[in-house]
Amino acid sequence: MNTIDTLKNTLQNIESLRPNKQLLKFLKFIWHNLGSIKQNISPNLQQPIKLMIGLSVMAVIISVILNFESLELVKAGLNQNTWGTILLFFGGLFLIVNILAFIWRVVLFWKYRPAPSCSDTRLPMCSVIVPAYNEGRQVLKTLRSIAASDYPADKLQIIAVDDGSVDDTWKWICRAAQELNGRVKALRLPINRGKRHALYTGFLQSQGEVLVTIDSDSMVDPQTLRCLISPFVHDRQVGAVAGNVRVLNRQAGIIPLMLDVVFLFSFDFIRAGQSMVNTVMCTPGALSAYRKKIVMRVLMQWRDQKFFGNPANIGEDRAMTNLILREGYHVHFQQTAMVHTNVPTGYSNLCKMFLRWARSNIRETLVMSTFAFHKFRQSPMLGARINLLLQWLSLTKSQLFLLATFGYLIAYPLEIGLNILLGIVISSTPAVMLYSWRYRNTDGLWNYVYGIFWFFSLSWITLYALITPHRTGWLTRQIKQEPEPSTTLLVGQKL
Repeated sequence: MNTIDTLKNTLQNIESLRPNKQLLKFLKFIWHNLGSIKQNISPNLQQPIKLMIGLSVMAVIISVILNFESLELVKAGLNQNTWGTILLFFGGLFLIVNILAFIWRVVLFWKYRPAPSCSDTRLPMCSVIVPAYNEGRQVLKTLRSIAASDYPADKLQIIAVDDGSVDDTWKWICRAAQELNGRVKALRLPINRGKRHALYTGFLQSQGEVLVTIDSDSMVDPQTLRCLISPFVHDRQVGAVAGNVRVLNRQAGIIPLMLDVVFLFSFDFIRAGQSMVNTVMCTPGALSAYRKKIVMRVLMQWRDQKFFGNPANIGEDRAMTNLILREGYHVHFQQTAMVHTNVPTGYSNLCKMFLRWARSNIRETLVMSTFAFHKFRQSPMLGARINLLLQWLSLTKSQLFLLATFGYLIAYPLEIGLNILLGIVISSTPAVMLYSWRYRNTDGLWNYVYGIFWFFSLSWITLYALITPHRTGWLTRQIKQEPEPSTTLLVGQKL
C-alpha cells in the first residue's frame, strides 16, 4: 500500500470518530489529486484546479473559525499535562523566533539589489565546466545554451566532462564540440567517480580567472554568464556567486509546478537575504561561479573530503561554499543570473533528491559550525551566525515538533488536523505572494498543495537524514549496465 492509500484510509477512520464532514471532504479532495501527481496537467485544467485550491484555503480558515471553541478546549487539555505544557511553551517560543527571523529576512529582501552587469572590456576570462553523467541528448542543449551566451567569445572557455556515462552522453558531447566549431573542450573519464571528481578534472583544464559550474540538465539565458560574473568585478572580496534557479520542465506534472514556486522563494527571498550579509550558505550545482585563485587554494581538500571516514561524493556545492567562506571571502547571490533546470516528476526520485540534499545540509552545517563562531573574516559576521543558528533550529526542533504533532494528531484528529492545515496555509502564503508579485499570475497557489504534500509525504526526509548522514550515493541517474572499457579522451582523439 502506498503513502496516498494509507492516508486515505486514515481519513476514513477519522471520519467515523469526528463529525466535521466538510473538512474531511476537503482533505479527501487533496489526497485524491495528489494520487495523480505524476500526470501532466493541461493549461485548461490548471485554472479550475487553482480556483479549487483557493476555495480550499478559504475553507480551512472558515473551519478554524467555526471550531475555535474546540481548539481552545484542546489547548486547555494540553496545558493539564507536563508534555503538553512543554509543547505549547516551546511552540510559542519558537513561533516568536520564527516571526522575528521572518521580519529580519523581509528587511534584507527589500534592501537586496543585484550587481549591475559589466561591459565586455571589464569582464574577465571565465571557464564553464559542465559535468555530465547519463544525461543523454540534454547535454547538447545545455552546451548550446552556454555557447549562445552574451559573453565575449574570446573570454569564454567551455569544458564538458563525461563522468563515465554508460549511455550515449559522450556522443552528444562530441556532437556539441563539432557543431560549435571547437568551442567545447570535451573530456571523458574512464569510470564514474562522481560529480566532484568530474568538476575537479574540469578545474585542472581551466584557463579562466572565474570558474563557472553548470549542471548538464540545465539551460542558461543569454545574459546569465555576464550577470553571474559581474559581482566579481565590482567587489574583489566576492569569492563565489550563486545563480538563480528555476524549473525547466514546469509542465511535466504537479511536482515541477510546485517546485518552481519553492525555488523562487528559496532563491529570490532566502538567498537574497543571505547575500545581504555576504553569506549565501549554498551555491547551487545548477549554476555557480567561483574565483579560481581561491578554488585552487582549497582544491585538494575539497576533492578529498571525507565524512565518517568515507569519501564525500555528495554536497560538492555546499562544501565548496564552506571553503570559500572559511577563507574569509564573501558569497553573494545574483538574481539576474537565471538558469532553468529539470526536476523530478515522480515521488520516488523527488525523495532521493531531497534526501541527498538533506544529508549534505547536515554534513556541511556541521562543517560550517567549526569556523563560523571564530573570526573567519574581517567584515561583519553576525548575519552569518544568525543564519547558521536558524539552520540548526530547523534541523533539530522542527523534527521534534513534527513527531509530537503526529502523536497528538492521533489523539485529537480534528483539532490538531485543523491546526496543521492552518499552519500550512500561513507558512505557504509568503511564497504564494512573492510568486504572484514576481510573475503577475496565480501559479503561486501551487505552494499550498506543496505544503500539504510536504507535511504528509516529505517531512520524514530530514529526520531520516539526521539518522543516516553517513550514507552516501547520488541515488539518481543510475543505469544498471557495465560501462565499456575506455580511457580519458579529448575530442579530436580517435574513439
